[in-house]
Amino acid sequence: MAANTTASGTAEIGVTGLAVMGRNLARNFARNGFTVAIHNRSYAKTQSLVDDHGEEGTFIASASTADFVASLARPRKIVVMVKAGAATDAVIDELVPLLDEGDIVVDAGNAHFPDTIRREAALRAKGLHFVGSGVSGGEEGALLGPSIMPGGTAESYEWLGPILEKISAKVDGVPCCTYVGPDGAGHFVKMVHNGIEYADMQLIAEAYDLLKQGLGASAAQIGGIFAEWNTGDLESFLIEITADVLQHVDAATGSAFVDVVLDQA
Repeated sequence: MAANTTASGTAEIGVTGLAVMGRNLARNFARNGFTVAIHNRSYAKTQSLVDDHGEEGTFIASASTADFVASLARPRKIVVMVKAGAATDAVIDELVPLLDEGDIVVDAGNAHFPDTIRREAALRAKGLHFVGSGVSGGEEGALLGPSIMPGGTAESYEWLGPILEKISAKVDGVPCCTYVGPDGAGHFVKMVHNGIEYADMQLIAEAYDLLKQGLGASAAQIGGIFAEWNTGDLESFLIEITADVLQHVDAATGSAFVDVVLDQA
């Protein structure tokens, strides 16, 4: 049952910034039984979430930052999901005067870890907890279960841990979420994670090139090879989606999609 007006001090978690990642994280929290305060700079996105997905759980929608903060139970736990850099600083600057000692602000964007160290120190001086948290899994993961890498104080994780672990992906029943260390540790780990993933992507590209140039295999054939590899110990999401893309045909030309898509990032 969705609520469109502020209910003072009842939401267990708040999400501000309702582009796709923030929207899906909010839905994930709600689907897992949490009362979720939601806010966006433009209220249309907030209303859209309630209109489209209000049946998934309990949302408390606020048009103003003040009402958003007031709708949260203390210690307030606020997830900020906006563009890294100046936009993140602007949201934090708007939130801080409205918060009380012990409240927790979580930056779930792809921040540069030195920025997280700076923000954590500034908020700690005001008696607030600042958590830089890597979130991996993209839009689908945000909704169905991401991998989560929170840093900050150990005390903040005592409050956040049960919530984040519940919404995270699970492997053999174990949550893909753990406390990784102080100040910028969460975003540092996410940076390392991204570096490993980019190396994996380069390896996949080189494997494709060797099969194409060395064997003369078509994109569809290579997709089939990748799909077969993925039935064994490899079992990689990146291999899975690459296999799907390589077997995709461009409707306009009848050619392999990978051969007609623009060759640049």
